[in-house]
Amino acid sequence: LAVLQIVKESQQQHGLRHGDFQRYRGYCSRRLRRLRKTLNFKMGNRHKFTGKKVTEEILSDNRYLLLILMDAERAWSYAMQLKQEANTEPRKRFHLLSRLRKAVKHAEELERLCESNRVDAKTKLEAQAYMAYLTGMLRFEHQEWKAAMEAFNKCKTIYEKLANAFTEEQAVLYNQRVEEISPNIRYCAYNIGDQSAMNELMQMRLRSGGTEGLLAEKLEALITQTRAKQAATMSEVEWRGRTVPVKIDKVRIFLLGLADNEAAIAQAENEETKERLFESLLSECRDAIQAVREDLKPDQKQREHSLENDSGKVSNIQYLHSYLTYIKLSTAIKRNESMAKSLQKALLQQQRSEEDGKRTPRPQDLIRLYDIILQNLVELTQLPGLEEDKNFQKEIGLKTLVYKAYRCFFIAQSYVLVKKWSEALVLYERVLKYAREVQSGAGSHTNSLKELPDVQDLITQVNAEKYSLQAAAILDANDTHETESPSQVKDGKPLSERFETFCLDPSLVSKQVSLVHFPPGFQPIPCKPLFFDLALNHVAFPPLEDKVEQKAKSGLTGYIKGIFGFKS
Repeated sequence: LAVLQIVKESQQQHGLRHGDFQRYRGYCSRRLRRLRKTLNFKMGNRHKFTGKKVTEEILSDNRYLLLILMDAERAWSYAMQLKQEANTEPRKRFHLLSRLRKAVKHAEELERLCESNRVDAKTKLEAQAYMAYLTGMLRFEHQEWKAAMEAFNKCKTIYEKLANAFTEEQAVLYNQRVEEISPNIRYCAYNIGDQSAMNELMQMRLRSGGTEGLLAEKLEALITQTRAKQAATMSEVEWRGRTVPVKIDKVRIFLLGLADNEAAIAQAENEETKERLFESLLSECRDAIQAVREDLKPDQKQREHSLENDSGKVSNIQYLHSYLTYIKLSTAIKRNESMAKSLQKALLQQQRSEEDGKRTPRPQDLIRLYDIILQNLVELTQLPGLEEDKNFQKEIGLKTLVYKAYRCFFIAQSYVLVKKWSEALVLYERVLKYAREVQSGAGSHTNSLKELPDVQDLITQVNAEKYSLQAAAILDANDTHETESPSQVKDGKPLSERFETFCLDPSLVSKQVSLVHFPPGFQPIPCKPLFFDLALNHVAFPPLEDKVEQKAKSGLTGYIKGIFGFKS
């Protein structure tokens, strides 16, 4: 029975890829029901429960071992589900421990059955490693660090031996399991008294790269737990000559890990890992700021009173909030600067990217990043408690000039692409102006500018770009005169109106070809003549009285004449 392979495939296909332990537990229950039905190993009927145990005598099929393995997996997945819920409902931790004990019990039974002669050596070793893993998890939750470390080390040793004994394809699973339990071993060592274990945990997180999932989450959780223990000894922090007490645990944990996080970012090997570490640091910083902000709300009146008494000096909690905001904005600036550097490298390799069919970076992308950096610098100058700090304001002013120079440079580059030479030249002059202001105003602030891009390199690059721009402008002007020959001038007429003249028109082979005017324009045509009978008003018609029949006379005489037939 390939214990680890079955477990890993089942977990990846049924919820654990997204951390959904409830879905995986449901899968284990359904698979158990199917196995019992297939093996005719039912626990009684619907009216009565009859317990059955798998014994060595009935081990004719490896599916009997699979029954016990699925029982253990179901109990373990339920324990992990309860562990997630225990963050908000601490009472569920007791149920969690009970389920883990149940999983260990099933794993012990699996190990006992695998001692039979009917089971091969590989399955025996995998069953022992699985048992050691679950035992280590149980001891870990009980905070029995020494016992947990022994169990994890046993599990690690077995899987390493198995990885060396089989092919590389089969060894991948075993090595993945070793990587999963290594953070737990180092955390146990730290709790036993090994102070170097914390550094190893940080290195493990760094080596995990941009990966996500259970391993990354486990490393973050272990590092947070380690910092929480160290945070108990931290009581204050000093920034810009002022010391403020730190009473909020979440803020203590964040400040303790700040230097480690910055060191991890500096050691990151690729941009993906660096971006993930930046996002993690910013997320922790936002949580710490939110915790301080919640303390600021009930302290509003007290802060206003302290402002009046201390003649403008902000309270400790407000100064701490400013410090955390400074860290957040500075980290955001560093992240955007890192992204800008990677985009600049991509711009230099633009030709290769076009051949690969990838999206080509443009100067406009860099302009947007520098806009965000300048916005963050404006927010830094408005932090409460730093309005009167002239050195701080001078540093931010110099940084603003540096980033304005780079922003102007890439705006000029975007104008060069559309052949607007005069605008680009003016912007290059503006870049040089900003750069010279930075050099003249640096003075005692040289240390604060070390982390920024080098202005002298920018000046050298701008001077070279100016010469290139002037040459390109001259060539473009010559090309314009050459192209204005009669054979290449296009007057906007459709093809049907210029058959007599030759004209190079690339639009004839495009989808928007101009053949005729459509809809056609209006053209003047002669109207139908109108006739007016003016003589009719002067014509005298002939008399028609003799043509009209006289009306017969009426009355009694006429009636009598009519009876007797007399006619007039």
